[in-house]
Amino acid sequence: MQVGEQYRVCVDALAAFVEHAGFDDVVVGLSGGIDSALAAVMAVDALGAERVHGVLLPGPYSSSHSVTDAQELADNLAMETSVVSICEPFESFERVLAKACGGKLRGLAAENAQARCRMVCLMALSNTHGWMVLNTGNRSESLMGYSTLYGDMVGAFAPLGSLYKGEVYALARWRNDQAARQGLVPPIPQNVLEKAPSAELSADQTDEASLGVDYPTLDRLLRLFVDDGLERPELIAEGFPESLVDRVVATVAATAFKRDLEPPSPRMPGR
Repeated sequence: MQVGEQYRVCVDALAAFVEHAGFDDVVVGLSGGIDSALAAVMAVDALGAERVHGVLLPGPYSSSHSVTDAQELADNLAMETSVVSICEPFESFERVLAKACGGKLRGLAAENAQARCRMVCLMALSNTHGWMVLNTGNRSESLMGYSTLYGDMVGAFAPLGSLYKGEVYALARWRNDQAARQGLVPPIPQNVLEKAPSAELSADQTDEASLGVDYPTLDRLLRLFVDDGLERPELIAEGFPESLVDRVVATVAATAFKRDLEPPSPRMPGR
């Protein structure tokens, strides 16, 4: 399937889901990253900018560009935005949970608490205004369980849920190219396309460092293993290190329970 066809499948599926579910508007958390950027653009293409509400949710480890890139995206889309800092609620959780967590909320517990603070904010806006929360997860991270239960996994529909990370970038560049050909401002800021992906839940964190593998390698391995059904010896014969194969295969199996709780996503052939 060509990139343009993939994009249209995602946009049409999102529009159909929103209509079937009976929502008028959607709300999406804008992190300044590629996934939320592409999800927001798809939502605007599906519904119109007036029906898409962006929320910037800076936290204690957010970079300055996470806010400026998200706001530039929203301005390019003529999309309404608001800013809700999660610093205060997260600090409250840190204080309240410190004793029960052995004296300090740290590590994965602290990272996931931030993600869940963000989702509490989005769900509050959803309940208040009747907006549908848009999930911004992708297939690569889903298969690796690189997501937070009751955190960034929240949302009624995941327009990127069937796309590998590399495809997210390809569709984002394609959409920018389409805008440029029409003499319009490309919606997704160049810095969003170029910077290293990061959940920004701890100091100097990057997604590829957390996953222990770069996305191009991970995507290729996951395609062969999950989509094409290659077994361990065949994956190793393809040139992947044994340790990486073993870790990815084990992780995909161990995180299957999380995928059972994920929102629906567009259907892509062969997935």
